[in-house]
Amino acid sequence: MAREIGIGTVSLGWMGQLHTRAYRRLLDHYPECELRPRLVIAADAVEERARDAADRLGYEGWTTDWREVVEHPEVEAVSIAAPNYLHREVAVAAARAGKHIWLEKPCGRYPSETYDIGKAVGEAGVMSMIGLMYRHAPVVEYAKEIIAAGEIGEITHYRGYFLADYAADPNGALTWRYKLGGAGLGVLGDIMPHSVDMAQNLIGPIVGVSAQRETFIRTRPEVPEGMGTGHFTVEGGTRGTVENEDYASGLVRFENGARGTMESSRTCVGPHVRNGFEVNGTRGALSWDFQRLNELELYRTDGTGDRGYRTVYAAPGMGDFDRFQPGAGISMGYDDLKVAEAERFLSSIADGRQRAASIHEIVSTMRVVDAMERSCETGGWERVGDSTGATAAAGERRAGGGA
Repeated sequence: MAREIGIGTVSLGWMGQLHTRAYRRLLDHYPECELRPRLVIAADAVEERARDAADRLGYEGWTTDWREVVEHPEVEAVSIAAPNYLHREVAVAAARAGKHIWLEKPCGRYPSETYDIGKAVGEAGVMSMIGLMYRHAPVVEYAKEIIAAGEIGEITHYRGYFLADYAADPNGALTWRYKLGGAGLGVLGDIMPHSVDMAQNLIGPIVGVSAQRETFIRTRPEVPEGMGTGHFTVEGGTRGTVENEDYASGLVRFENGARGTMESSRTCVGPHVRNGFEVNGTRGALSWDFQRLNELELYRTDGTGDRGYRTVYAAPGMGDFDRFQPGAGISMGYDDLKVAEAERFLSSIADGRQRAASIHEIVSTMRVVDAMERSCETGGWERVGDSTGATAAAGERRAGGGA
């Protein structure tokens, strides 16, 4: 019989609700999990959403003050799906209260805030899970096995990208995501971490970067603080300044000698969520795109005479696929990846063995982002290493300027 664990959630927008659904589905897909989630309390600054959590999502209580979640004596683990500007304050408080944390990236507005969270988690000795769910896609886990086994030879080239259109409309509202005080970094914090984590997960550490950035849509319609939970458009009204970048790209050097590129955009018309990678080795290649979540393109120069990619479909035996579907060709979806993430979080708590992606992985990722931010300032190659905290100051200086 699984032991009950008290769960508290901070912020009940789309992602907070997704965390909740993942907890509720957990034992359907992982019946042997040693912990059974009990939804104790949820917080949201908007009272209506907080009330809705108790009524519809199944929490026993609600509040408009996140501190009540962190301080609740029956809460052992806290899901944090709040805006970036609350990440450090909430996560550090939760860790110091001895609560395990499931936190969405980028874990703060700037890498320096991520490092603060990492320090607090380490000092408290609590378990952590970070929302880098794309690494849990079964064909991605299969790709990692192929690369690690040397089946496509020595890796020489890597291309990672996350091209999105959620901010492509110039009338998209000027919410916290476009402000230094709310989000901090733009796409360097919002979606570049997914590409960086994926690259390091598959290939290994990145040691050097040369990057650039641009803000293509420099003004957006102003809206009252706290209005809306996602992306929405506004016609007319006063326009305010976008303070962070729409686009970032760069060259990267891996520790193992491979070279690569990274590209992220939130204003790229055409792609919706074109998030993926291509890896080339001396004896083969492979590629994956989230928009075709259950398919891996694989090419092997193994003497069979085949010249070109073939599609390999997710199937039992690849990662956790058979937890969700019985056979190849039956698709998994995005929400399933969050259930897999929830399982890794609670299993880490149950046996004290930390699963990825934890605070360690996001700190490593944000060190690369940190170097990319510095490179955008200096115009040259930057080494990935310890930060001096300069990125926050740089962000305050630039206020949305391109480089």
